[in-house]
Amino acid sequence: MLQAVNISKSFPGVKALKGVNLNFYPAKVNAILGENGAGKSTLLKILTGVYPDYEGEIHLNGQVVKFNHIKDAQKAGISIIHQELNLIPTLTIAENIFLGQEIENQWGMLDYSGMKKVTNQLLQRLELKLSPDTLVQNLKVGEQQLIEIAKALLIDAQVILMDEPTSALTNAEIDNLHRIIAELKKEGKTIVYISHKMEELFRIAEKYTVMRDGCSVAEGDMSDTTEQALIRQMVGREVTIEKKAKTQISKEVILNIQNFTLPHPKLKNRNLLDDISLTLHHGEILGIFGLMGAGRTELLESIFGLNSTALKGSMVVHQKPVKIQSPKDAIANGIAFVTEDRKTEGLVLGMNIASNISLTTLASDKLLDARQEQQNAQSYIDSLAIKTPSSQQLCLNLSGGNQQKVVLAKWLATNPSILMLDEPTRGIDINAKNEIYELIKKLSQEGKSFIVVSSEIPELLALADRFLVMSGGRITAELSAEEANEDKLLKAAIL
Repeated sequence: MLQAVNISKSFPGVKALKGVNLNFYPAKVNAILGENGAGKSTLLKILTGVYPDYEGEIHLNGQVVKFNHIKDAQKAGISIIHQELNLIPTLTIAENIFLGQEIENQWGMLDYSGMKKVTNQLLQRLELKLSPDTLVQNLKVGEQQLIEIAKALLIDAQVILMDEPTSALTNAEIDNLHRIIAELKKEGKTIVYISHKMEELFRIAEKYTVMRDGCSVAEGDMSDTTEQALIRQMVGREVTIEKKAKTQISKEVILNIQNFTLPHPKLKNRNLLDDISLTLHHGEILGIFGLMGAGRTELLESIFGLNSTALKGSMVVHQKPVKIQSPKDAIANGIAFVTEDRKTEGLVLGMNIASNISLTTLASDKLLDARQEQQNAQSYIDSLAIKTPSSQQLCLNLSGGNQQKVVLAKWLATNPSILMLDEPTRGIDINAKNEIYELIKKLSQEGKSFIVVSSEIPELLALADRFLVMSGGRITAELSAEEANEDKLLKAAIL
């Protein structure tokens, strides 16, 4: 259905794609695998007209096509669902779906009733019980992802490209997405699917292509390969993630939280956090597991001073009672917080690496020492193995894994004793994950303490010394590393 033939693409200082050849087949899920920075997203932008300037050819149904704009690709029947959703929060579902595809009545005015009628049909097909008049900002992330799919269904796309579509979805939302993909395959649609979740790819994909360093290096049937073989092709060597070795947890408590309760801002008689108490020890990695909506992020935000006006409870840091009313207070008490959304909350993407790393240590009463800023940035580039031509590289041009390392560097620059990590490896490849795991373990051995929130149980099993499970704003289980397994963690999460 769709072919990339000898595609090359360069940016200043970087050759992103080098003679890439890929084949995508109708009525199948065609997986693209590769590390962050392998060129996957760049290729998708070429196939959808975002980057019209490239070398090579695109073949659609055997014909050479050239897209100078994303609308050209849409008219040809190609649609894309980006990892970062392209929705306008303050518009309704119907307005977002029909943006650029509006229906007009005989007088040239917008036909709102017609657009709502079609939107209702699309929502029913996606099993979304929502009104077309609902503002997108009031939707959950999983619902927003399905609205992106509705946009692709509206233009009756024959090729649907999906870039990390499940990175922020719950298991139930993932199952619904996979059901829709199965229906699209029955209609003969070509699905191109990027994901770092191997188990997911083996469940839904029939074909695969592996990219490495801007090149296509392997392709075949998913049924003829293994997870380890794909990883080896992606990184050029074996990568294994081991369960964390048993360690002796220090008796020294550096964080003690008692009775954290956070009322729901809109629903009476309901709490986002309900009487949460926990301890964190010196050098410990405390893993927190729970399904989406369990209160994990709200807990970290509360520790960091983001909910101070509504929060009830007490906190002791380094044996000293503290009242943390802002992130500034948290930083002063040696607490750092790596948020789950690195692109909007962790980085200023239009600034360079050096400027991002220095953000947490800028002093209002001192002039910026540019030379010192460069030296500090270079030390973190070296110690964290950030892949970049220089500290002047804009963060928006880095791969996801390297962006995450810059966020870590930004907080390590504050010399914290407690680092809270919310979904620290979301949307990054297995090799970059492994590098971050090793970094966390190394820092814990040096005496830093971690609270790690993750939706991926294997990730927590690879890292944590002790586990807490949350459900409905409460702690429902506490397990040692020896006790913890996938079954116990999941059962406690659905209580």
